[in-house]
Amino acid sequence: MPHQTILVLDFGSQYTQLIARRLRELSVYSEIVPFNTPLEKIREKNPVGIILSGGPKSVSEAGAPKCAPELFELGTPVLGICYGMQLMTDVLGGEVRRSGQREFGHAHVRVTGNGAPPRLFTRVPSELRVWASHGDDVNAVPPGFHVAATSATAPIAAMEAPDRELYALLFHPEVAHTDHGLAILRNFAYGVCGCTGDWTIASFIEEATERIKLQVGNGKVVCGLSGGVDSTVAAMLIHRAIGDRLTCIFVDNGLLRDDEANQIVKRFREKMQLPLDFVDASSTFLERLAGVTDPEQKRKIIGATFIDVFETRANELGRFDFLAQGTLYPVGRDLGLDKEFVIRQPFPGPGLAVRVIGEITRPRLDLLRLADKIVAEEIRQAGWYERLWQSFAVLLPVQSVGVMGDARTYEYTIAIRAVESLDGMTADWARLPHDLLATISSRIVNEVRGINRVVYDISSKPPSTIEWE
Repeated sequence: MPHQTILVLDFGSQYTQLIARRLRELSVYSEIVPFNTPLEKIREKNPVGIILSGGPKSVSEAGAPKCAPELFELGTPVLGICYGMQLMTDVLGGEVRRSGQREFGHAHVRVTGNGAPPRLFTRVPSELRVWASHGDDVNAVPPGFHVAATSATAPIAAMEAPDRELYALLFHPEVAHTDHGLAILRNFAYGVCGCTGDWTIASFIEEATERIKLQVGNGKVVCGLSGGVDSTVAAMLIHRAIGDRLTCIFVDNGLLRDDEANQIVKRFREKMQLPLDFVDASSTFLERLAGVTDPEQKRKIIGATFIDVFETRANELGRFDFLAQGTLYPVGRDLGLDKEFVIRQPFPGPGLAVRVIGEITRPRLDLLRLADKIVAEEIRQAGWYERLWQSFAVLLPVQSVGVMGDARTYEYTIAIRAVESLDGMTADWARLPHDLLATISSRIVNEVRGINRVVYDISSKPPSTIEWE
């Protein structure tokens, strides 16, 4: 069954996936497509609305991503967000300038209007705290537009031309730190585009199952399982459609948490009844990572090594017609995944490689695993696990003097990182109770030989990231 669809044109924003997720939370089907998708393909999809995402470029830069100018003449409602607003302004004859004062983080906007509020701000307070992330702003709206909101540093924080169904915001309504951001997106989806909320996760599961059956036919599918929620949900959905013609390959890269590989194998084979092939490639990964300290190089090596190991094993297992991949996290509970599994805190793709700062060796990984296990145990025991977006230990390449018993020590330092967030795009450091931190610290220095100091990271995102590498 076709659903009303809002297309999200991706201009490279870190928040693009979040836009689509927010729309789905509103029971509106959304699809992300490249910014340069040909106009005829957009027409074929027959969207009820189009959103232009943010992006890292300036519209004045050589090679800045642009969509077809005719997009704004389709008669389909368009919402530009951040870079999308700047692009709309530039294409339609307004003026974009380098900001006198850049906005990165919270900003306050005031909704303007001649009596009635602008359409995007219906039933939204006139004063809002929003999340901004831009170095350019709009100095003059295009002909036919009027200003819908202002801020202290950006005189045009939102604009609209309702008769042409064109709307734009300089801030990010999709980010949780924008007050009433979901209401603004709802106003666009329901009030402007006329959406009725005809998409649900339950309908998606049924339709996706049928679509997989049709696409695969009598073929065989291979799927790479990481042990995380996304790949697990994709595997369960495919298994639901084609049964044991799916083969899942789980590669142990030697960078997982304490006993995690064994737990994953047991969960997939015994509890979820998924056809699983296990490959222990830990030695291969660690050999290739030997002596590497640059974070980006670590990530590249891990990614390339995974592909090598996965392809080799898939070829050994025989012929497959399809390779499965997908990011389907929101449907986990509806597919029957345990709550304990679905609410697990995110774990980085490169694993502990980005939590061992500096060179990766087996002894250093073992130190981190023991410390991280203690952090997880105490956070859960104190009832904080579900309140936090992430909580973990980081092994620093810093040794310091300590005194243990009557002897001086010269050992490593562990940093504890715990953050609160709704989406991982922004995060604040968690104000954990001092007694809890004291317990964690005491256990680590007493139980993990090689650690004599524990510190707590009190930086937020931005300017810091959640992970250290």
